Amino acid sequence: MKIDLHIHTTYSDGMLSPQEIVDASVDCGMDCIALTDHDNVLSYNIALDWVNKNRYNLEIIPGVEINTIYKGYEVHILGYFMDKENLQFKDMLAFQQKARIEQTHKIIELLAKKEGIKIKFEDVQKLVAPMGSIGRPHIARAITSCGGSANIMEAYAKFINNNSDVYVERKTVSPHDAVEVINEANGIPVFAHPIDVDIADKLTCELVNYGLRGIEAYHRKHSPAAVEHFSTIAEQYGLIVTGGSDFHAPSMNHKTILIGKNFVPEWVYDKLIREKKRIELA
Repeated sequence: MKIDLHIHTTYSDGMLSPQEIVDASVDCGMDCIALTDHDNVLSYNIALDWVNKNRYNLEIIPGVEINTIYKGYEVHILGYFMDKENLQFKDMLAFQQKARIEQTHKIIELLAKKEGIKIKFEDVQKLVAPMGSIGRPHIARAITSCGGSANIMEAYAKFINNNSDVYVERKTVSPHDAVEVINEANGIPVFAHPIDVDIADKLTCELVNYGLRGIEAYHRKHSPAAVEHFSTIAEQYGLIVTGGSDFHAPSMNHKTILIGKNFVPEWVYDKLIREKKRIELA
């Protein structure tokens, strides 16, 4: 069984539409995928409709990735199988979306004032699917498109980082809140790519007290040693293990699709489903 529980679409910072993700997943021989766009769940129904329309044999798990900032660290919390109509969950997504829009407006204002780079909010907004999550990659692309930088990497180096005079940090919910809300929505909250967070071990312990149910041990950034480390952490706290490619775009060099290229054992899916059933019976 081939699974990938971490994939992004054009509804956040991915480069492929939900339909294109589904087509690519089928071409890659995937059996199950989860769409985990940042701070929204809009791609799920679109992808599911496409699967049904084409009679594909592909399971799609509803997912999300909540971006939080905690003690200077970007901490991402994945969620699976949430009740998307849960009011607390919907309120959290609305808060996150509002914060993204406010951040973008402030950065655009500072770019014009301090750097003479004039872009419009609409220039950024058009780079994401309707109602999708605007983020730093879209701002960087807009800067590059108007000639403010030679390329996206230069835009990040000059403007999209905490050391830049034009960068404004986004206000977010805490990772603790994200875990708690996903739990309240009968979802499964998972600590995403913990290798990015130096305090991951200590933070995992904290988040368990708020209802954390899993940790993403299998990720493209994780070495075999990291997979073993975070799998041990999961065992220590009774957490399930998840994993995925964290797919955003085809390989720039070969235009190849990397969905499912990050090895994720079949038992990861089995444990996730068992956890879902446990929640339903609780």
